[in-house]
Amino acid sequence: MSITRKRLTPDESRASALEAARALLIENGPQAVTLKAVAARMGRTHANLLHHFGSAAELQGALAGSIAEQVCETIAGVVLKARQGEADPRTIVEMTFDAFDQQGAGGLCTWMIMSGNQDALNPILDAIHKLMDQLSIGEEDGLMLAMGDALLGAPMARALGLPRGAARDIAHQILMASPGMQKRMAAHEAG
Repeated sequence: MSITRKRLTPDESRASALEAARALLIENGPQAVTLKAVAARMGRTHANLLHHFGSAAELQGALAGSIAEQVCETIAGVVLKARQGEADPRTIVEMTFDAFDQQGAGGLCTWMIMSGNQDALNPILDAIHKLMDQLSIGEEDGLMLAMGDALLGAPMARALGLPRGAARDIAHQILMASPGMQKRMAAHEAG
């Protein structure tokens, strides 16, 4: 008995590959996101993924961009709620740090850069700049803290005798001290 596979459109195939790659990233780390592993996960061939992405680096870049877009959409919603007084600005910090840490974006970007892909951060930076432009946010310091925390946060906090959330606390302080947030808080209190 032969197995029949559903024929996917190019967009469906790419989306399925990115979903499989994201699962591998979260489960096994960035080194697990290979064309062969992703193809096996989706029940497709290595050649099929080469057709859609061209290389492992392009797949990884597309994955980084996909993660960034999803995270930025979520953060945008929380930022808008925070501006209306419906959400705590700390939630923005927590979501950003979790995106880099728990969702694997920090590890993926670092692994790609260490593997020689110097353009690894471009999809994430593009999504972040788009979000900042959309929401009129200009503070990027917290993003650098989130990336660093995803990579070295736990061991550095232990080594320095700091609480695990120290970098998140600093990012929250930076956000709250930013001119844009100060202006929004003053307007909210006055209104």
